Amino acid sequence: MLRIDRLSAWYGEARALREVSLEVGEGEIVTLVGRNGAGKTTLLRSVMGLHTQVEGTVEFLGADVSRLAPHRRARRGLGYVPDDRGVYANLSVEENLTLPPAAGPHPWSLDQVYETFPRLRERRRSPGTKLSGGEQQMLSLARVLRMGARLLLCDEPTEGLSPLIVQQIGGILRDVKAQGVTVLLIEQNVHFAATVADRHYLLAEGHVAESMDNAEVKAREHELLGYLGI
Repeated sequence: MLRIDRLSAWYGEARALREVSLEVGEGEIVTLVGRNGAGKTTLLRSVMGLHTQVEGTVEFLGADVSRLAPHRRARRGLGYVPDDRGVYANLSVEENLTLPPAAGPHPWSLDQVYETFPRLRERRRSPGTKLSGGEQQMLSLARVLRMGARLLLCDEPTEGLSPLIVQQIGGILRDVKAQGVTVLLIEQNVHFAATVADRHYLLAEGHVAESMDNAEVKAREHELLGYLGI
């Protein structure tokens, strides 16, 4: 579904990504792990077209989207869930879900959203300012699905959340996958990543250092935690 070939990115003269190549198959959940500053967020922003000082190729559903603006990538089914969640604080949950227009080819209905995110149904009239961190994360994920994303680009969806909420987010990601949505996510929690993802890429100093399956991640969890400084 997604193919990245020799993607490099800069901030001025500083190179953040160095010829990154990776693939995400349809229906997979794939994680990007790495230390802070390894280039993970820059990679997601480059795939979405939000970071423009780049070279290399991004292919989505067999088409080269490298030169498309972010809104045109969204119309093809790419959806970005930033680490700051981007919830409209003064709007209700339902207004957050219905205000953005459907952009991708397969937008979820409100009923489908509420079936997958029952907590949002309960809180549908609550303003963004009254939501917990976990509820905001659910809303951020749901809003992109409501807009029609087929591939979610998620930046640290469990950051700052309690273990119980982390488990709930994991269940939601597995449910989303079961409904045909593909996910590429940044995740520092290696143990959590191994419970939801099919494969993992380790980014180091702006390039892909390793590709690992779940068995290898579980076997090397202590080593990886030490490398990540966790």
